[in-house]
Amino acid sequence: MNSKVSSRQKIRYRIRKKISGSATKPRLSVFRSNKDIYVQLIDDANGTTIASASSRQKDIAAQKGNKVAMSKMVGEAIAKKSQELGIKDVVFDRSGYLYHGRIKAVADGAREGGLIF
Repeated sequence: MNSKVSSRQKIRYRIRKKISGSATKPRLSVFRSNKDIYVQLIDDANGTTIASASSRQKDIAAQKGNKVAMSKMVGEAIAKKSQELGIKDVVFDRSGYLYHGRIKAVADGAREGGLIF
């Protein structure tokens, strides 16, 4: 495995040792591929995904903009879904990525949508 991927994996495991989500305060997990971005609300106690959003959803993919703008829309979309489920508080899991660029845009979009973390 190359060093960039393995070092991110080490950081990811280090973060996951400290944080976990519950049904009342789920974990907002982010995955970033080269083209798209995916977020999930995860209840670690039961091992289930409560809600998810990605830049591949039709309503978001139809919008024009760069990847950072798309990421912000994904953050707003997951915030809207969580509000419908009655979830306000979440634990943010950056999955070993630096809190910068697209990851920061997701967090900002989620905060603007009303999530607290």
